[in-house]
Amino acid sequence: MARSGPPVAGGFGALRATLHHLRRETGLVRGSKVLVRVNQTQGFDCPGCAWPEPAERSMFEFCENGAKAVAEEATTRRASPERIGALTLSQLRHLSDFELGQLGRLTHPMMTEGNRYRACSWDEAFAAIARALDRLESPDQAVFYTSGRTSNEAAFLWQLFARALGTNNLPDCSNMCHESSGVGMAEVLGTGKGTVSLDDFERADLILVIGQNPGTNHPRMLTTLREAAARGCAIVSINPLREAGLVRFAHPQKPLDFLTGGRPLASDFLPVRIGGDVALFQGLGKAVLEEEHRRRGEVLDRAFIAAHTSGFAQYASALRSRPWARIVEESGVPEEDIRRVAALYAGAERVIACWAMGITQHVNAVANVQEIANLMLLRGNVGRPGAGLCPVRGHSNVQGDRTVGITSSPKPAFLDRLEAAFPGLSSPREPGLDTVGAIEAMLAGRARVFVSMGGNFLSAAPDTERTAGALEGCALTAHVATKLNRSHVHPGALGLVLPCLGRTEIDEQAHGEQMVTVEDSMSMVHGSRGFLEPASRELRSEPAIVAGIARAALGRRVPIDWDGLIADYDRIREKIAQVVPGMEEVNLRVRDGGSFRLPNPARERSFPTATGRARFTVHELPRLALPPGALRLMTVRSHDQYNTTIYGLDDRYRGVRGDRRVVFVHPADIEAQGLEADQVVDLVGEPGPDGTERRAEAFRVRPYEVPRGCAAAYFPEANALVPLESRAHGSRTPASKSVIMRIVTRK
Repeated sequence: MARSGPPVAGGFGALRATLHHLRRETGLVRGSKVLVRVNQTQGFDCPGCAWPEPAERSMFEFCENGAKAVAEEATTRRASPERIGALTLSQLRHLSDFELGQLGRLTHPMMTEGNRYRACSWDEAFAAIARALDRLESPDQAVFYTSGRTSNEAAFLWQLFARALGTNNLPDCSNMCHESSGVGMAEVLGTGKGTVSLDDFERADLILVIGQNPGTNHPRMLTTLREAAARGCAIVSINPLREAGLVRFAHPQKPLDFLTGGRPLASDFLPVRIGGDVALFQGLGKAVLEEEHRRRGEVLDRAFIAAHTSGFAQYASALRSRPWARIVEESGVPEEDIRRVAALYAGAERVIACWAMGITQHVNAVANVQEIANLMLLRGNVGRPGAGLCPVRGHSNVQGDRTVGITSSPKPAFLDRLEAAFPGLSSPREPGLDTVGAIEAMLAGRARVFVSMGGNFLSAAPDTERTAGALEGCALTAHVATKLNRSHVHPGALGLVLPCLGRTEIDEQAHGEQMVTVEDSMSMVHGSRGFLEPASRELRSEPAIVAGIARAALGRRVPIDWDGLIADYDRIREKIAQVVPGMEEVNLRVRDGGSFRLPNPARERSFPTATGRARFTVHELPRLALPPGALRLMTVRSHDQYNTTIYGLDDRYRGVRGDRRVVFVHPADIEAQGLEADQVVDLVGEPGPDGTERRAEAFRVRPYEVPRGCAAAYFPEANALVPLESRAHGSRTPASKSVIMRIVTRK
């Protein structure tokens, strides 16, 4: 069996990687000056993940991948119009995602002319967007996408502009990652946000890390887990892959860890089959119920269940009827292993359940989330110190964007408050397009203009070739960005790239330097203020770009003082405070490095559901049978990327060097299919609706410790295999973690 990675995460490898990326992108002196400002009270928020900052911060409040993200943004390389315009769109498409990023920071607005980009003025760009919007038969033919990196201020203005124009077509990156968490928890708890704070990790007796690879995707979480393990907290990893970051961790900023080889983290691993999470958590729940039957009154929190929940009897009855043989078959985990972890859970007083996209990107994703909640409700592990539900969000402000109104399905109460804050505004009330709906609408010609506030829509989306065709079929595509990416090289009839400031850079407006705010995974809101000189004098802030588009497109039709809002971002936050409950006095609360937590009634065991109680839910046990010769594939990140940004071609923790087109397969499956290690193959997915073949070419077979019948490959390279039609029931999130595919020999 191939090992799953190096014996320790972090350590010298993290230091070497950090220094390498600083030297390549910024130089060591400039890079070091930037890093000491990351996640500091008077500094800027890391543009990477949304893991929260501790109350007491060190001088070095960053991780290896955070350092890569900062170096990528603060790079001294420049992607000028002359450099970009020297290549045709066809030539740009032949560059890899890594090579596109290595062109450097964008310096000027650009628009397509023929088969190339050329420089243009901001007024020219705004006028082109306004003309395209004015030619639409309906505002609903326009789509306004939002990346999770966008600040609260920019996101609030973005949704305000879209609704002033007359549409709720506001898809965002959450549609592709944690939408299943929000839908699942909202139905159970009445709130779609996690219920824990960072302090709760200091009190937990058991932490379940589910469908999550913190060592790569949010490495600062490893520090929290290290401290928990050091005081005796048990950690269980539930994941098809045994990720290095949960095996052993050497903190790069603690010299003793280098001498001792770091600290083991997870004490137990359950290698669930891809897609087997519903079965596994039903097995855990069933084992807990059986233990309660043997020791009545000693296992379940019956007082909590009686006072705060509904549906327990139906849930318990359903689990009692589940045969253990089916649970084992569908989960891929032996009964004795499930019972062992269930006993650990039953014996822990305070439990936190964390999860990420390994749970949320399945057809049964909402059921996955709700089965985790069911287990936690059995022992009252919601709404008390040291316990709770913790969906670990990805991009740094994806949760904040949703808080300030980025959603295609706004609640009437939010729209009422928005209209009260902006007299004369009339917000549309019909739901708009989410990400999958937007792609379908563009393919069908029902959406003609696509404007993206950050992000790399094409590389993040499923069904890559069809999504590229959807963008190319638009009359206009426009992207606000810091660097060139895959989305920009598949423009509509007219394509625009609008360069913006990064988090690291000074944002100077009419009333002086400005601060923005963000919200982390645990509902903490705090400020972010850049300090570097902008990469170009032509760069504009995201809020200023929104205002420029809005002025050109709306004129005087809607009485909103865009110039006044941009002159001083305090005015934007004053409006946010009027519209968003919990944001009252936001300007005072984030001044001088201040932060505050948004209210979450579930933390206080107040559940705003229809019954006023948390709900146990009942789900059928999915059948995971595969066609002969097929494997179930999940897309994953390498250690040299964050979301769609590729920092390099290595994956240190999985032993991969200089290659991203690899597919990880169990050695027995390699042998059974007549393949060999390192053989170059094609991956073939289910055919598209028109019968065309979904194929990802030239992947190298790597033996790896994955469950039989399962495989893994990096995104965005494998996104071509993710069907647009395969999405989670209830949340419509693309099922990127459950792709049926075959490995075929290259012709």
